[in-house]
Amino acid sequence: MTADDIIKDLKNRKYKPLYLLHGEEPYFIDQVSNYAEHQLLSEAERGFNQTVLYGKDTDIMVVLNAAKRYPMMAEYQVVLVKEAQDMKWGRDDDDKKSINPLLNYLENPLKSTILIFCYKYGKFDKRKKTYKAIEKNGVIFESAPLYDSKIPSWIEAFVAGKKYRIDPQASAMLAEYLGNDLSKIANEMEKLMLNVPVGQTITLQHVQDNIGISKEYNVFELQSALSRKDPFKVNQIINYFEANPKANPIVLVLGNLNNFFSKVLLYHYAKDKSPQGLARELGVSPYFIKDYELAARNYNYGKSMQIISLLREYDLKSKGVDSNSGNGELMKELMFKILH
Repeated sequence: MTADDIIKDLKNRKYKPLYLLHGEEPYFIDQVSNYAEHQLLSEAERGFNQTVLYGKDTDIMVVLNAAKRYPMMAEYQVVLVKEAQDMKWGRDDDDKKSINPLLNYLENPLKSTILIFCYKYGKFDKRKKTYKAIEKNGVIFESAPLYDSKIPSWIEAFVAGKKYRIDPQASAMLAEYLGNDLSKIANEMEKLMLNVPVGQTITLQHVQDNIGISKEYNVFELQSALSRKDPFKVNQIINYFEANPKANPIVLVLGNLNNFFSKVLLYHYAKDKSPQGLARELGVSPYFIKDYELAARNYNYGKSMQIISLLREYDLKSKGVDSNSGNGELMKELMFKILH
């Protein structure tokens, strides 16, 4: 099940007594958790029938004592355990000589309690009996991180859910600039949409105006200038980066360039050079294939390999390895070596 599937079931009052939300991507876990916390019960019901606990500040007996209560003037009660990865879960055996209260409850959960564990930043051990008991009597959702190539389409789906559309170039810029932190992307998009009328298409201009990305001097324009082998424009952009280091940190710039030239290298490897085949191989929208075609014409296979090696070398230098130069000076050196 996806997070949207779980929320859809909750909206339709198809409740299970147990939920384990686990995985490395916190955004989807928070999505389900926030819905459960604010929508499952009415405001009047929440006062007596909702318990929110935090893993660091609780233990399994406190959780079980809350779960075993019956609802008051309501059909259900909700027990939400946030940051459950920080909780001491206790033993995971079913030794007949001693009682395991957690397993005992998970195997016979109270039908009037909706118990939700939010286990973030890692996977719950599927070999554990607690996992198998929750799987048998409830719902388990693994929140996996998205591949970088899937982020633009996720952004498009996110804004569509808010009754907006977004240009492919704008979604690609957001994905490259903000990385794969879905919570950060969602927050930035929420702020951006405050300044764009509902139903309108979000453009590259909207992104540049509202998320602090310079129209002329950003890493995407740098990639474009490098693809064209335009030293004048490259130097203009690098000078702007040097004057505005907080807006254009070298780690972000080098990471994006490494991603770009890795895809140029993939272009050289690709057997199917059709727009659709390249889009599939490179993990990008067909809209951007022309950028990689141009770069591949100007940087052959050997030069592309050399550039990736240079990017790694200068990443280490930017961290103080075998270099005392400032970031601006390092970037100028690197650009010269890429272009020549």
